[in-house]
Amino acid sequence: MYQPPWSVMNSDLNQGFGEGQALPGAEGGSALVVGIDAGGTRTRAVLAAAADGRVVGEGAGGPGNALTVPRDRLTANLVEAVGRAVPEGVRGRVVAVAGGFAGANGASEDEPGRLNALTALRAALRQLGIPTGALGVSSDIEAAFASAPGAPADGLALVAGTGAVAMRIADRRATTTVDGDGWLLGDDGSGFWIGREAVRAALRMADGRGGPTLLAETVGRALALPEEVLPPTNPQHDESHAGSGAGEASADGSAASGVGGSRGGGSASGVGGSSGGVSASGARGASDRGSAASGAGDPADGTSAASGVGGSSGGSSASGAGEASADGSAASGAGGSSGRGSALGAGEASDHGPAVSGAGDPADGLGAASGVGGSSGGVSASGVGESAGGGAMVSGARGASCRGPVASGWSRERREAYRRYLLPVVMADVPIGLARFAPLVAEAAQGEDVVAGAILERAADHLAVAVRALEPRSGERVVATGGLLGPDGPLTGPLAARLQPLGLTLDWVADGCIGAVSLARLLV
Repeated sequence: MYQPPWSVMNSDLNQGFGEGQALPGAEGGSALVVGIDAGGTRTRAVLAAAADGRVVGEGAGGPGNALTVPRDRLTANLVEAVGRAVPEGVRGRVVAVAGGFAGANGASEDEPGRLNALTALRAALRQLGIPTGALGVSSDIEAAFASAPGAPADGLALVAGTGAVAMRIADRRATTTVDGDGWLLGDDGSGFWIGREAVRAALRMADGRGGPTLLAETVGRALALPEEVLPPTNPQHDESHAGSGAGEASADGSAASGVGGSRGGGSASGVGGSSGGVSASGARGASDRGSAASGAGDPADGTSAASGVGGSSGGSSASGAGEASADGSAASGAGGSSGRGSALGAGEASDHGPAVSGAGDPADGLGAASGVGGSSGGVSASGVGESAGGGAMVSGARGASCRGPVASGWSRERREAYRRYLLPVVMADVPIGLARFAPLVAEAAQGEDVVAGAILERAADHLAVAVRALEPRSGERVVATGGLLGPDGPLTGPLAARLQPLGLTLDWVADGCIGAVSLARLLV
């Protein structure tokens, strides 16, 4: 019989305690509270002493998103999680229940997600025989923020798990939200976003738009594609194609882009800075706000300006890694830098915005930076998989050159078969299921796969842009949660480095359960 992963998450504390038996830490008939963290993947519930918040039991169940999970299923998942956390013999001692639900917002009484969560929670508690007098419903982000030491009431919250969202919290309620717009419209930098980029990188390698990456093999194996269509292990660049992958200098050394820096006498872009005679991009993300072309970093020591939190050096201009501008109105970084050989950052030139300075147009110097799909002659660098039109050609941090380097030994016939097998399998799954490929990206990046590394750097850029959109103050608390930002999370270090120049540090919490307990205790 299949056993879901959350069914083994129960604490040993609440095993074997039935009617008339006392829980350790809750002796003498003392009052109890329940805190619930209901996320998009699972629902966790903890039982705690009302007096001091000591956890004495826990349980878990299925997904708890109050907007996307049908109400009857949401109720059943709450019954499972809370029922496992609260033994039947002590259910009458529960004096308050608070839940943080994905898809809900505690700021509005008539918000649909909040109403769904409240209705399902009341139904679940009635089924379990738990009093429903003191109930509180908030968003899972608000509960996670309250989980930080001291149960703070004000500050910033950032979630990067399956989805991604940033919020400003005031008096324990979200007042400003950035992203969290779901897989179709947003969640940039999330596990879903990273997983989607992994599949896209695999497809680009297969059809010739992208550089070699281990992701083509690992994604294919994860989807159980036939062995005969998979690329060879440890694919090597096919030198018969001009251009270089992310992190490699071009053949003549005149232009380079990439994750780890570059060499050459022309221009360079990338996620790690570079050395060269003209310009270099910083490792931070360009200007996150359209009003400032020079970004949040320091100006370059050359004749123009550098965008990005980390600043850069060089003789002309530089753009950051990730997005040149969040809304497309900033001049620097979107492919239209001025100087004698400018460069574009790693990733998209601009996520949105109808006009980006220099997108596809040559810069006004001897060299040029190409934007989204543009190209130029002479000494240049391209950002989104396109190449310079002249002798020097280089791909952006997506690891793609426009002439399509592929792995040696992976024939066109096998690559076509790979695509034919992969696409139907991916399309048959729910879109959010792409998040399962995020660990493959982290693993490949650890193995120095430049395409995978670039994906993680761009994900960190997205999260940094989201935090900056909240207009943080130096020293303000940023409470982070989600698997991508844990102690060993693949985005923890890159994001911390991007936030450090803003005077911000990450305060990580595992989930919102402890915060929900704190909120439940406030109801007593």
